[in-house]
Amino acid sequence: MNYAKAIFAGAAFVLLTCSGAIAQQSMTGTISKVDEAAGKIAIQQAQGGTVGGSSGGTAEEFKVQDGLVFNAVKPGDKVTFTVTDSGGVKTITKLEKQ
Repeated sequence: MNYAKAIFAGAAFVLLTCSGAIAQQSMTGTISKVDEAAGKIAIQQAQGGTVGGSSGGTAEEFKVQDGLVFNAVKPGDKVTFTVTDSGGVKTITKLEKQ
């Protein structure tokens, strides 16, 4: 019985650890709006997988993690960013100009 509990606990730990890694994504795109008052940045994501593909669709708004500097980016800047999805809220945790 104790052996089964140990296996279950180990499996639960691995599942929780892996699910956190899956929720983090690194992406590229173009800044379309910076809203410092609301703590959000809108980014039009680069379309991947097509030759000559351009950014398509509408921009998506992301919450910005505390500590990121808003004045470092402006609309039109191409960026690489990392997003964490926690409870349906997408938050930028890393943002770099290309």
